[in-house]
Amino acid sequence: QIVLVSGHLDSWDVGQGAMDDGGGAFISWEALSLIKDLGLRPKRTLRLVLWTAEEQGGIGAKQYYQLHKENISNFDIVMESDEGTFRPSGLGFTGNAKARDIVKEIVTLLQPINVTEVYDDADGTDIDYWMKDGVPGASLRDDLSKYFWFHHSQGDMMTVQDPNQMNLCAAVWTVVSYVIADMEEMLPR
Repeated sequence: QIVLVSGHLDSWDVGQGAMDDGGGAFISWEALSLIKDLGLRPKRTLRLVLWTAEEQGGIGAKQYYQLHKENISNFDIVMESDEGTFRPSGLGFTGNAKARDIVKEIVTLLQPINVTEVYDDADGTDIDYWMKDGVPGASLRDDLSKYFWFHHSQGDMMTVQDPNQMNLCAAVWTVVSYVIADMEEMLPR
C-alpha cells in the first residue's frame, strides 16, 4: 500500500522554476528524508514522485497513472504540492466525509505551527487521474499573495524561497504523509 507525495519539475520557460514547482519537489523529498532520519518505519510505503511535463499536458502523470492504475486499490492517498512553498495554512482535500474527518484530526497535530485548515478540493494536475478514480488526494495550501509575482517569470529563482517557510511546508508534508502511512487502516473511500 502506498502513500504518494509529489511535486513536479517544470522550469521550461524562464527563471529556474525554484518556486513552481521546485519547492513542491523539495518538500516532498524532505518529508521522506526526515522520516528516514528519525528512524520511523510506517506500515505503508511512502513513495516520492517528481513529475515531469506537467506544463506540456501532464504527460508524466498520465504515463505514471497508466503504468500503475491496475494497483489503484493500493494507493491510500496522493499528495501534490504545486502552488509554491510560502507560509502554509493547511491542506486541500478530496475524498469522502469519513476520510475528511480523519484528515482534519491529523491536521490538529500541526496546531503548534498554526497550520490547521482542511479546505475543500485538492488541486494538482499530476494527481487528478487518481482522484477522479476515487483515491483521496491532498494538496498543500499556502499564502498565495506573492505567488503570481514569480509564477513563470524570470523572478522564479532560488532567492524567492524562504527556508523557514519551506521548513514549515516540509513539516506539514511529513506529518500528514507519515500519519496516514502508519494508520491501521487505509483512508476510507
